[in-house]
Amino acid sequence: MSINPGACPTIRVPGRVVWIVLDGVGLEALPDAKDYGDEGAATLPHVATACGGLHLPNLQQLGLGNVADIKGVPALAEPCGAYGRLAERSAGKDSIVGHWELTGVVVDKPFATYPQGFPKQLVEAFAEIVGAQPLGNVSANGISILKSYGAEHVRTSRPILYTSVDSVFQIAAHEEVLPLQELYELCQAARHLVDEYNIARVIARPFVGNEEDGFHRTSRRKDFPLPPPQTTLLECLTSQDYTVLSVGKICDLFTGQGISRSTKTIDNADGMSKTLAGLAALDKGLLMVNLIDFDMVYGHRKDIVGFGRALEEFDTWLPQLYKNMQPDDLLVICADHGCDPTTQGADHTREYVPVLIWSRSMQTGVNLGDRQSFADVGATLAAYFKVHGINSGESFVDVLDI
Repeated sequence: MSINPGACPTIRVPGRVVWIVLDGVGLEALPDAKDYGDEGAATLPHVATACGGLHLPNLQQLGLGNVADIKGVPALAEPCGAYGRLAERSAGKDSIVGHWELTGVVVDKPFATYPQGFPKQLVEAFAEIVGAQPLGNVSANGISILKSYGAEHVRTSRPILYTSVDSVFQIAAHEEVLPLQELYELCQAARHLVDEYNIARVIARPFVGNEEDGFHRTSRRKDFPLPPPQTTLLECLTSQDYTVLSVGKICDLFTGQGISRSTKTIDNADGMSKTLAGLAALDKGLLMVNLIDFDMVYGHRKDIVGFGRALEEFDTWLPQLYKNMQPDDLLVICADHGCDPTTQGADHTREYVPVLIWSRSMQTGVNLGDRQSFADVGATLAAYFKVHGINSGESFVDVLDI
């Protein structure tokens, strides 16, 4: 679809902002990526090359091909959106750190990880809450952990405890063995236990199935993170009577702080559908969306073809969103980290991420260049909405042609 912004009046009051975070869609390794073992990462370019090229005409018009060498998405002489790359200032490459920085909170100290399993004292304290020793206490991915311990969990009712290269305390349980609400309550209790160990998130990982046919995780995952240590853009907005709607895991990542109403999602398709519904329900304020499949379903599971297909599906959906946007609405598309499925590990990757911005009122595209912090987006939206309270990031609202 060709976007023709048309002649629109200058925006005098803020409209609605739709902010979509493509979870795990990075562009290129950051200069310090070698400190994280990610010096060769380039999620989007690598996926495009491995797929023989990607067809992303709508993202291309916004300027995506101008921020990286992406096979099938060449640079345009005159993109119709504002386009650039964001560098992460925070220590880490986790979703929680990435989202916090996007909203104005830079974390200087990395969260703790436990690649060899959690300390004995922590496991014993958790076992006391459970009333039994947990299974696992290993670093593993979500598929292998169920293969290794799913059947024993069903036989014994002992919850499965595991971590990953991220700072996560994950508790897996079969929905027919430990009902969802009980699993969530267990995770909430564990949240208090892990605070002194500097663990970013406790995650409930419910699953279903049986030993014969296999086990698989459900969409009823729930995150219990630490709250942001400083005021975020979301809190600034709600304190000034703006509505902040969230779609996907946004609410969990911010422990509900600064969120007016939230909606869970099953997958990207569900997230895109609920984005349209959320926009229709929003009078003024921010609709913040996380589309998680790029990371959870394809990046971590090394599904390169699926990753590429999901990007093309998102691109194909964008015109539906455009049709529902008013002249003074603003669209922001970015990512929170990389998750390169072509690299050796299955971890997040420390990368530049894209930022693409569009409004019907934009007359020309704008090259935003390389921004020094994810927080520049938060600072820009704070300036757009004319709210104060975040201390990180440099606004680029003045260069947007709106």
